[in-house]
Amino acid sequence: MRGVLLAGGTGSRLHPLTTTTNKHLLPIADRPMVEWAIEALVRAEVTEIVVVTGPEHLDAFRAVLGDGAHLGVDRLEFAVQERPGGIAEALGLTEAFADGGPIVLMLADNLLERSIAEMVAAFEKEPDGARLLLSEMHDPDHLRHLGVPELDGAGRIVSIVEKPSSPPSPYAVTGVYCYEPSVYDVVKTLVPSGRGELEITDVNNHFIREGAVAYDVLQGFWGDAGESLEAYREVDAFVTANGANAPSPE
Repeated sequence: MRGVLLAGGTGSRLHPLTTTTNKHLLPIADRPMVEWAIEALVRAEVTEIVVVTGPEHLDAFRAVLGDGAHLGVDRLEFAVQERPGGIAEALGLTEAFADGGPIVLMLADNLLERSIAEMVAAFEKEPDGARLLLSEMHDPDHLRHLGVPELDGAGRIVSIVEKPSSPPSPYAVTGVYCYEPSVYDVVKTLVPSGRGELEITDVNNHFIREGAVAYDVLQGFWGDAGESLEAYREVDAFVTANGANAPSPE
């Protein structure tokens, strides 16, 4: 599998820290945030990676990451998203890189206590449809700001609802997704949402309608460091104290 790492966006929710830099280049513990996401992929044996970012920060990413060899990357490429057009639009820019194979997509501001290796290995074994990483949340108010799956009695996902006023489950959809190659065809059928973006939830709901979605529930901490200044500080404190991307306990 190849990895698609999304590191664009304006970072407005982290102002003033992002006034002069991309949020994914901000430090988490002793490293740039983006390096933790690359480590997550490499520890899952995904060593061919494309980083998608905006044109204004491309040179900074090249300067920080180089060819990725010092991070265990065998092949590192960059793609440019000219404007904030959504996660699905950014994914669509990487079709040539994927070269007809399955991919794992990760948002570079997601920090995970545990490795995604088991999730990636499960999808490599059965690379059909999509596989999503969920995290159980204990704060319903927080869930109201996230994508939340609705589950049926058998535990299957029947839909994903964005920012629900009444969350249909205690789970959030994190920023880690595995997709079969047809995901690029799905992206081409999307229309912009009310905020003018191509939404990854629409991609996921397509595979749900096809009955082709599996999921894993993350064990341990998950944080979206780009959600707010408070969240950034929380993620930084956790990773400083505990690290990230650790192997799952036996």
